[in-house]
Parts: sequence; structure tokens; C-alpha cells
Amino acid sequence: MTEARLAFIGGSGLYEMSGLSEVEEIDVETPFGAPSDRLVVGTLEATRVVFIPRHGRGHRIPPSNIPARANIYALKTLGVERIVSISAVGSLQEHIRPLDMLVSDQIIDRTRGRASTFFDDGIAAHVGFSDPFCGVVNDVVAAAARQQSVTTHDGGTYIVIEGPQFSTRAESELYRSWGASVIGMTALPEAKLAREAEICYSTLALVTDYACWHQTEEAVSVELVVANLSKNVAAAQQVVRTVAQAMPATRECVCATALRNAIITRPEQISEQTRGRLSAIVGSYLEVAEAAAV
Repeated sequence: MTEARLAFIGGSGLYEMSGLSEVEEIDVETPFGAPSDRLVVGTLEATRVVFIPRHGRGHRIPPSNIPARANIYALKTLGVERIVSISAVGSLQEHIRPLDMLVSDQIIDRTRGRASTFFDDGIAAHVGFSDPFCGVVNDVVAAAARQQSVTTHDGGTYIVIEGPQFSTRAESELYRSWGASVIGMTALPEAKLAREAEICYSTLALVTDYACWHQTEEAVSVELVVANLSKNVAAAQQVVRTVAQAMPATRECVCATALRNAIITRPEQISEQTRGRLSAIVGSYLEVAEAAAV
């Protein structure tokens, strides 16, 4: 099967990239259903990369229905080790202005009912998530963003809401009081699932508006979000190119071994069906556990 170690999750402006060569479109079936769309694999800056449109081509999948488990599992089967997610967000702080970029280092989960783990039936595992974004990948993404003529904020808390509605004024003021930096609908459960799959994960947040708390700016709307997102596409594409070129060849971060000692179910209690369903995620760990038990 085609392989790529670096993946980008985003919208149409980030998989229709000039300079992408040796392009393949791949259908991947997973135990969790089909991904959002066909995976686009190609060579960018001499690096084999894969792009996946999280909302599907034409933006037809709302945030609550994004098949995040299928997306992350599909990327894992292609050998992906690092994911850079590009997300449109609203600002919750005065100094983070529309058309800025932000690389998050923390996250708050305000979603409801989204499947956020691979370990929900027949096997239990608890991975560490105190630092939800990979520090190594964050540094590469932030450095790439700073090379653009766009104000870049290195660090900040991304609060993820369920959507598809935007937040109320009261909710926005509450999140501001918590110290959150930006608000969006897509970084979770991607970040949690990527950690379970031992894939590094980073988010480049493209600020499109001031949410609804800012009294002197234009009210948030789909038209405003799309207009400002379109303005940032060229810069985001250049960030992607730079990241593809600058990413370290090897991994020494905690993401790479997140499942080590995290599985608490005894190997003999895990059914063959469960093993098969999660083979891409846990296969090597179960083999080691069983060999040690012999």
C-alpha cells in the first residue's frame, strides 16, 4: 500500500496544492467505516504526504458527523506518524485578530457525544493527554507560520464546541474568563484519537473572526468565516510546504510511545474480533505482551 509519514487534515484549499506531484487518490476502508473522502497522496518538497478533507469535498459533512476514527485509522494504515491539522477558528482574545494564525498548545473539550476513543469495546487503554499537541511538530509549524507575512501566536488554548451553531455571547464570555484563546469545532476528537494511534498532532488555527463577544467588530457569520479563510489559504499553503520540508526525519517525542503501558486489559481477555479491528493501533503491543507471557 502507498505510504506517507506526514498528513495534513484540512479543506479544499489545502489538498488542491500547486507543486504536489506523483498524486494518487486512495479509497481506504476501516473498521470504523469510510473516511471523510478519498485520501490524496503526493510528493511535496521531496516528502511523501497525504491530505484528507475532513468535511469531504464540497464541505458536506458537519462537525458532529466527521468520521474522525475512520480518518485517523486510515492515516495510521498508510504509515502516517505526524498530522498537521488546519482549522478555522474564532478569536476569544483582543490581541488575537482575524487573519492571524495560532498554534495551540492546550485544548478544552466542550463537545458532546462524539466517539473520541478507539478503545470502546473489548479492550481498555488510558493514554496520557496532559499535553495534547506534539511539542516538536508545534515548533515546526509555528516556525513555518512565522515565515509568512501573517501575525502568528505560538501557544494558546483551543476550546472545541459541538456546533454546528456558533456559540452564544454568554458562552463566549465564559470561555474568555477561562483564558481560552480561540474557539472552533474540529480539533477534537482528532487530537485524542491521534494520541491513541501514537501519531503526533498539531493544529494550525486560522483566525477568521472575533466570535460574537466583540462588540465593535462584524458579527460572526458563514460569509465572514469563508471570506477570511479564503484570504489565509495562500499563506496556509506555504506553511504546509515549509512544514513538509522542515519536519525531522525521526521521532523522539512521547507521542510515538503513547500506548506503552496504557493497555490494561489482559491479552488473553481480548477477542480475535477486537484484535482484528484494532490491529493497526495495538497489534505490536499485544504481540510483545504475549511473547513476554510465554
